[in-house]
Amino acid sequence: MIFIEHASFSQSTIKDNFGAPEYSYLFVRNGFRPALDRLGKRVDVADPARDVDAVYRSAMERGEDCVFLSYNPPQKTVVGLACPTLPIFAWEYANIPVETWNENTKHDWRNVLSQTGMAITLSRESAQAVRDTMGADYPVWAIPTPLFDSYAQRGNNARAWREPFDLSLEGGLAVSAGDIDLAPFRPEQAREEAYRLLRVLNHAASRPRPTQTIRLSGVIYTTVLCPADGRKNWTDLVSGFVWAFRDTPDATLLFKLTHATVEDGLMPVLRHISLLGDFKCRIILINGLLSNEAYGELIDATTYCVNTALCEGQCLPLTEYMSAGRPAVAPSHTAMLDYVTPQNSFIVRSEPRPAVWPQDERHAVRARNHIITFMDLVRQYRESYRVARHEPERHAAMSAAAVETMRAYCSEDVVAEQLREVLRHVKALSPAPRQE
Repeated sequence: MIFIEHASFSQSTIKDNFGAPEYSYLFVRNGFRPALDRLGKRVDVADPARDVDAVYRSAMERGEDCVFLSYNPPQKTVVGLACPTLPIFAWEYANIPVETWNENTKHDWRNVLSQTGMAITLSRESAQAVRDTMGADYPVWAIPTPLFDSYAQRGNNARAWREPFDLSLEGGLAVSAGDIDLAPFRPEQAREEAYRLLRVLNHAASRPRPTQTIRLSGVIYTTVLCPADGRKNWTDLVSGFVWAFRDTPDATLLFKLTHATVEDGLMPVLRHISLLGDFKCRIILINGLLSNEAYGELIDATTYCVNTALCEGQCLPLTEYMSAGRPAVAPSHTAMLDYVTPQNSFIVRSEPRPAVWPQDERHAVRARNHIITFMDLVRQYRESYRVARHEPERHAAMSAAAVETMRAYCSEDVVAEQLREVLRHVKALSPAPRQE
């Protein structure tokens, strides 16, 4: 089988587009590659409308099966190709768009999915949303990005309470909110002074950034998200942390920001922190595309991963950290229903509320997301800290449960078998001619 692949961003463009809409599809594509390599050969294309059918015709002439894997939301998937097309997409809502706006008929996903005739989503809820609209027999598979094998080996490093240690960061800029003057970031202050301070902090941005070393201890919470994405609800995450640990100096939040611009990445977070008053807990902001080694060290340093999102299509960072045996502090809704359980997480209560689809410029209320209960977030923060401090055996059990959950959910073995089912369907639809 020949897998023709396309995502909107590539390894050469992702650094300048870190945090842009759909940037994470590159990481979805990269995550699927080890499982796909078990099943066939991959061909990456830059322009699907131009390149896919040329590869397809060549494969047909050789008698090889071929399918186009589009790592894009349906409205950005190229359709009308001769090659069988399989959209692979994340979706965070219990219904799919069934309306046209701005004279773009692809906004109505029925028009796209009826042409592709099949799809892969990254969660069970989103697969059910497709079936609810396209029909119960529509070929759609819920297959998560298979990240388990890349991170499981770090499960042996999971620790509850941490004695003092050094975290080395290569490729990013780390700023401790407690070590800088937050007054210029308050909303009543002019932005120019805040940006000037950020430029000073980021003085090495135009040349190789030196490795930073951060001294850490106690209980370490880590979140990875783009601050420009309102669905991540990071303001509650940070406020709840300070509310829970205002007088707890050995609680640390490592806030890994995924944003291409240091100033625009740090500014909204520091502005929010400036409103929270004095606190003894530590909040360390880390911006930039870390090296693989530095990202691994970030996981090793972590006691708990944290998520307070309104909705998730899979949440790759949570998948990574839990595969590495880091229990979560998180709600269990949308895609997280597939893997966040009481055995591996401190579950934060949430409730549904009206919402809009993120690509809908009209901001029409057609969907729902899930807002967390703030004081329950505070309670789960405090309970997780208590467990790490006084019940390390429970933390170890939750760590082991996280590993086993993710092994069954997103290991390469599990995903490869699911993909084999998809490929049987593809071959039955359009078998390639066989050479004699």
